[in-house]
Amino acid sequence: MKNEHPGVSCLYKFIDAFNTAEKNNIITNLHFPHYVHSNGNEPVIYKNGEDFWKSLKVQLDTMRNIENWSFSNQKLTNSQSNFNEFYIRFYDWYVQLNKILLEKNLAYPGMAYRKAANEIEKKDLNCKKVWFVGLNALTKSEQKILDVLKKRDICRVFWDADNYYYNNPDHEDYFNKSSSLELRDIKRNDRFIQYGLVAAKMAVEDAGLYNLDENKKLRVGVSVGSGIGGLETIYEGSLTINKESKKLSPFFIPSSLVNLLSGQISIKYGFKGPNHSVVTACATGAHSIGDSSEIIKRGAADIMIAGGSEAAVCKLGIAGFCAARSLSTGFNNNPELASRPWDIDRDGFVMGEGSGIVVLEEYENAKKRGAKIYAELIGYGMSGDAYHITAPSEDGDGGYRAMSEALKMANISSDKVEYINAHGTSTIKGDEIELNAISRLFQHNIYVSSTKSSIGHLLGAAGSVESIFSIMSINKNTLPATINLDNPIETTNINLIPKIPIEKKITYALSNSFGFGGTNTALLFKSI
Repeated sequence: MKNEHPGVSCLYKFIDAFNTAEKNNIITNLHFPHYVHSNGNEPVIYKNGEDFWKSLKVQLDTMRNIENWSFSNQKLTNSQSNFNEFYIRFYDWYVQLNKILLEKNLAYPGMAYRKAANEIEKKDLNCKKVWFVGLNALTKSEQKILDVLKKRDICRVFWDADNYYYNNPDHEDYFNKSSSLELRDIKRNDRFIQYGLVAAKMAVEDAGLYNLDENKKLRVGVSVGSGIGGLETIYEGSLTINKESKKLSPFFIPSSLVNLLSGQISIKYGFKGPNHSVVTACATGAHSIGDSSEIIKRGAADIMIAGGSEAAVCKLGIAGFCAARSLSTGFNNNPELASRPWDIDRDGFVMGEGSGIVVLEEYENAKKRGAKIYAELIGYGMSGDAYHITAPSEDGDGGYRAMSEALKMANISSDKVEYINAHGTSTIKGDEIELNAISRLFQHNIYVSSTKSSIGHLLGAAGSVESIFSIMSINKNTLPATINLDNPIETTNINLIPKIPIEKKITYALSNSFGFGGTNTALLFKSI
């Protein structure tokens, strides 16, 4: 049939592929009772394979008849009325079915798996080794059973299709789900959301925010943004709608929207405090952290999950930045050398992707909880260039004012700052303009480096990731290097830390982030 649902067609083809004997054999070997709705009364358990297949065919015929109906003013057919009745009474039948099965000491697979998963940790298993072969799309119960057996070291996975598909670096859809992303999180969300969920999990675990009571969750907010959001999802969606045979996923919009990352994090952990998302291009991650600190200051939250995430390494993203002449092209044969901030041979940035998320908390609240405190955010400065859509103002005044505002908020003099994690993108004009602004504000000998030389430019995630670099520089007494800095441009009082990190104890570290449209921000961190 022209309008037949693909699922109905597939089932018919499946049935037609087997003769009666084969059908009965399949049922026999499945080892669990099958049940279907019958005559609009109550669930019926079929132990006879042939009866099951006949009943299934009746159900499929009914589906054919109601496939294209809608809630209109036209009179419903008997099949359509029965269909409505089925779903009205579905829950009651489900309860009845469970009762019948329990009375007969039977279970359908979902019941059995859930019961086994809930009890397996209490059981002593009399087996030396359990082999799992051909796993794919595990349920939560199945995954729990597998994890318990792995912990007891009596489990060996011979072939797991999901693991291969998502954890094989040679596969085009590679994504390391060792950080325990569920399969549905991967399938339903753009990569920028996936990255953010993984980073948020790490941050939440490190901060000890599991098992908060419901009242405390009311005081935990989320502010995680992205410069572009679900760019690849949007691109793929545009291709899909041009194919008549394909339908757009119902998760297209939720997977693409920037604020859905904050939403997903909030939903996952039940955090009900302020929830919003910043979109300020390459300053997004830094603005998210700065804005979150202000939210805490004004008493709207005790804790904020903050940062940025980006996944724009796709055909559309690369093509777009190439068209804007932002990307390096002179090192295509040696791409590992292409990101080289402040080197005389720099010719553009290298795109990276990922997520950086931190937990900000009111100081006394963090101490009371016994939280691990890495550093204190003491300064937050913002400014606008009002100059050009992509280029910074030639005098670097925007960056200068953002850094000055951060110092002003912290109430410290410029000579206190020992290290700056610069925006340093490896662009010809941008790098030099930023250094001039730094030299203008900081007259003493100061250490400056760009971690973009090592990880690329993470766009909306850059500011939060580089804030983490700055925090860890304080925490680990190590200043990261600017790699690929073979021939530095001339500077006066600035040590660009070429190639090799420097071990140095510091108290203050500044992180700069600038974005298209002339948006600038600076975050100042202090050791505890």
